[in-house]
Amino acid sequence: MFPLVSCHAIRKSFGTRALFDNLSFVLSEGQRMGLIGPNGSGKSTLAKILAGLEEPDSGTRSVRKKARLTYVAQDSIYEPGQSVRQVLLGAMSEMEGETAEEKAVEIEVQADRSGFEDLDVDASTLSGGWKKRLAITCAMVQRPDVLILDEPTNHLDLDGIFWLEKLLTSSAAASLVITHDRYFLETVATHMAEINRTYPDGIFPCDGNYSKFLERREEFYEAEAKRESGLRNRVGREIEWLRRGPKARTTKSKARIDNAEDLISQLAEMQSRARTSTANIDFTGSERKTKKLIVGESLAMAFDQRQLFSGINVTLTSGMRLGLSGANGSGKTTLLKLLRGDFPPTAGTVERADNLRIVTLDQTRSMGDEKLTLKEALAPDGDSVIFRDRVIHVNAWAKRFLFSNDSLVQPVANLSGGERARVLVARLMLQPADVLFLDEPTNDLDIPTLEVLEENLADFPGAIVLVTHDRYLLDRVSNAVLGLDGYGGATLFAEYAQFEQSLLNKRPPAKDKTEAKSLASEVAAPKKKLSYIEQREFDGMEKRIHEAETHLEQVQHALAAPEAISNPELLQKYSAQLSAAQTVVDEMYARWAALEAKLI
Repeated sequence: MFPLVSCHAIRKSFGTRALFDNLSFVLSEGQRMGLIGPNGSGKSTLAKILAGLEEPDSGTRSVRKKARLTYVAQDSIYEPGQSVRQVLLGAMSEMEGETAEEKAVEIEVQADRSGFEDLDVDASTLSGGWKKRLAITCAMVQRPDVLILDEPTNHLDLDGIFWLEKLLTSSAAASLVITHDRYFLETVATHMAEINRTYPDGIFPCDGNYSKFLERREEFYEAEAKRESGLRNRVGREIEWLRRGPKARTTKSKARIDNAEDLISQLAEMQSRARTSTANIDFTGSERKTKKLIVGESLAMAFDQRQLFSGINVTLTSGMRLGLSGANGSGKTTLLKLLRGDFPPTAGTVERADNLRIVTLDQTRSMGDEKLTLKEALAPDGDSVIFRDRVIHVNAWAKRFLFSNDSLVQPVANLSGGERARVLVARLMLQPADVLFLDEPTNDLDIPTLEVLEENLADFPGAIVLVTHDRYLLDRVSNAVLGLDGYGGATLFAEYAQFEQSLLNKRPPAKDKTEAKSLASEVAAPKKKLSYIEQREFDGMEKRIHEAETHLEQVQHALAAPEAISNPELLQKYSAQLSAAQTVVDEMYARWAALEAKLI
């Protein structure tokens, strides 16, 4: 596999804080690299440097000649008045050697694969999930050699995540994906890398998906622990020798003193790297003895004559952890607010236990007055907080959530998304709760913090209602999943695996390309403008496309097989075959669309 984009010995700092120093990284052909790391470790910054959007303070960035890179940022924002088609045309504006007709065909093909049915809708009015799809489609119409995605699963519902997984695994482009979605990394990644100061080089790359990465990382930590133990013993012996007061009169003595100082320095550096922290999350239950906390019967909700759901029966008891899942707009947040009592249902009843204490983490991450300092946000009533009847100084409370004392004076407006999430969790922990309502709690949290959150949610004694697209969290925490189909239906599943299988079973089959729209519109005009040879070609197009797509799937399976992933020669061979097969399919669709356009 040949490198496409790389950086060597780069350094990047913001103020006095160095994100990374002397860091090197390579992304090669055929790789789908998952990039993870703690909040603030520099993942997004590294992605922007690789994409050429930011310059490192020192070091070099290299890109293979003529390689085309595309970058998709975390947030997708579009100006009002621009249609989806216009946005996609704008993304192709720098494509050289493409005619207007070829661009139109490419847009139709990629938009169809992405699920867009109306290309004339105002892009600014799309939901967050469809804006994300549009941003990724804008990258794909540029036919990239390298695709760099920063938190692409944010705002996508489960169907959108499945779409993205298929898109990346079938694409010939190399990809770098920053995400905390562990199921996504398990399915998509062929290689992994973690940015973390615990590693000697600041980054730990390895071949394989997320589970393979966890194995390799554990092996690394075990080796480091053995090395540190041996180094500590050697340093102990040298320190004892130094205490006896050696005289550096001979070359041998001086060399040993220098060597002892070097060993001490190595041990100090290793111990410094080993000091890592995770947020100390611990939700407090109210120890309520009431069995039934919230009971909803025959619940229904409709807005503007659209039925979100109906006939829902749910009983929340202590220890129940209910996951709400479904497509964007299916009513998950609405149902959560209805159970909480924000508004009454269109039909049905909700009964709540007397003096029920509900604590909510809202996905909007509203921080109130953003001019407040971090200290004021964490402890609004003074210099301390009360947690489980204990008085804790704000400095110690901040440290539990990985904030330094120096950061307490900065305004809330300067906090990153992950830092804001930790502040909100810190506030919630001060409130004893019977029920936790968590609406997309994983947004912006790094994987170590997610793991701590999962452990504490699993141990929470009250009831939990969890809205999340994070399949790993949903699988680990929930003991029941209520799936909303977006058309008024709702089904209760005993576990996440049942819910996901039902989604896969219900997914509509791939669109019959004979029913797809032509470049202008779908018409039933007679095929009188095609020549005899063109008509023969058009009549057999469906069969040939089916055969080409079947071959493409076979190559995809071969490329994903363990024997190919572990064999560089096979990986390179199948990667080339995949690129060729994808090109054939794309060309067939383009030719088919061109022939169909003649019928208009």
